[in-house]
Parts: sequence; structure tokens; C-alpha cells
Amino acid sequence: MDNEGGKIRWGTERRLEFIEFLAFWEGGVRRADIAERFGVSVPQASNDFTLYQKLAPLNLKYDSSEKRYVPTPEFAPRFMSPDADRYLSELEALADSEIDTRDTWITKPLSVGVMPVPARRIDPAFLKQFVGAIRAGNSVEINYQSMNQNRPGALWRRITPHAFAHDGLRWHVRAFCHIDSKFKDFILSRCQGLRSEGAPGASASDDRRWNTFFDVILEPNPALPESHRETIALDYEMKDGRAVIPVRCALLYYFEKRLRLDIDEKKDRPAEKPVRIANLKEFIEARDAGKA
Repeated sequence: MDNEGGKIRWGTERRLEFIEFLAFWEGGVRRADIAERFGVSVPQASNDFTLYQKLAPLNLKYDSSEKRYVPTPEFAPRFMSPDADRYLSELEALADSEIDTRDTWITKPLSVGVMPVPARRIDPAFLKQFVGAIRAGNSVEINYQSMNQNRPGALWRRITPHAFAHDGLRWHVRAFCHIDSKFKDFILSRCQGLRSEGAPGASASDDRRWNTFFDVILEPNPALPESHRETIALDYEMKDGRAVIPVRCALLYYFEKRLRLDIDEKKDRPAEKPVRIANLKEFIEARDAGKA
């Protein structure tokens, strides 16, 4: 961002972005907000407002009754792009105590109800070792408790990890399994021990299902009334009644489960499945291609 031919310093630009954030999401901003958040003096905060008004003269006006700057009807952000998903995610994280107000620009958290999900234990030391192995391109032995009936107890096995994946509820590490000689997902919370880094068994570029994307085409359930189908199309930002979602082939199974696309059709309760997969035959082929 240029300032009369000069580049605005990163710290200053962040404070200008903060001014817009509070003006947009909280309806106004004071000098004290900047001073408290960034640890600068009130005179410095005043300078930030002066610079902001110079760069965006139509965006803010001073409200003497509220003693703060408030957005004008012409307000148009210059330093931030309003992101509803990010704002709601931070509200959720605040409600779950995953972060506190020092980790977000939200100064006035709203009341938020979050559906509790049982936590899955992930040992930070194990995660650190996985991160190190991935960065180094090495394999590592893990003591893993699978749900395979033929392997009732935890088993030491060597894997070459290359990525992490989240299915909406659980974290996995994507890795080449040296026992089964193929790429698989391992749930991080089921790793009971790590040891002995070594040579890799395969590289990330060899994981075809991870590196290949399949376009899942979603459409409203035709069993719904027309007005409901129109609502679903708006919910999913569909164009011409369809939404195209690129998904890694390795994650298609989790995608189907997470969106409840695998539930049985219920003629009397189509709202249980508001969207369906339009290219279902191709989806099933892509989903099942990696099954042994």
C-alpha cells in the first residue's frame, strides 16, 4: 500500500486494518482500542486515524456522543476483506476457550453456543515428531492401535508421513505404510508411541489419491418442495442449481460421511438429506478406487 509514493510500514498497515475491522464488525473504534491492542501510545493511535482518514476520507466519521469513529454509509474497506467464515470461526474458538481475546481482534465477543464434541487426545510430542519427519522426508515407526480385527493389539509399524488431514472430527496423518505397501490414513489420537526415524518408503508425489482431486457435483434433493430446493441452492451458493466441490480422492469417504450424503433416502423426510450427489456413479468409482 503506497502512501504518497512511500510504502506504509507493516505495523502501521496492521493498525489501519484493525481500524477497519472494528468499524465493520463492531460499529466503531476508539484511539484507546488501538493503543491497548498494539501497545502504542494514544498520540500514535491519533496519527493512525489521521493517516487512515487521509487514505480513506469517506469511510469514517467521529461520533461525539459515542466518542468513537463510526463507519459512514459510504464505508468501503481498503485494508481488509470482510470474511464471515473467519469471524464466526473465531467466535467459535473463543466460546470453546481454544483462544482468548489476545488471539483475536474481536473485542466484544457475542454469545455463542457450540455443539460439544468429545475431544481426542493428541500427544504434542508425537505431533512434533510427525512434523519433523514430514519436513525431513523421513519414515518413522509408530505404535498404532488400529480397529483391524486381525490385529487386536497395538502394533509397531513403519510409515512415511507426508501430510495431515482433518475429517471434521478427527485429525489423521497421511502416510505410506511399509507393512501394507500403500498410502493410508492414521488417526493421530491412536498413535501410542513414535521412534526410530529412517529412510522413506515412498514420496508424497507417489500418493496419487492424495494428489488427485474429484469434482463432487451437489444438487438439491429433488424430493424437496421447489421453494426448499431454492433455499438449499442459496445455502450452498449453487449456480444453475448445482455446486461443484473439488475434493481430494483420499478424502471422498470423509466428505460423504461429514455431509451425511450416505444416509438412506427417506421418502417421508427428504429434509434429512437436503443435497445429493449428482454425479453419484463417478463419485463412487473415485471413492472406492483405492480400496484393496
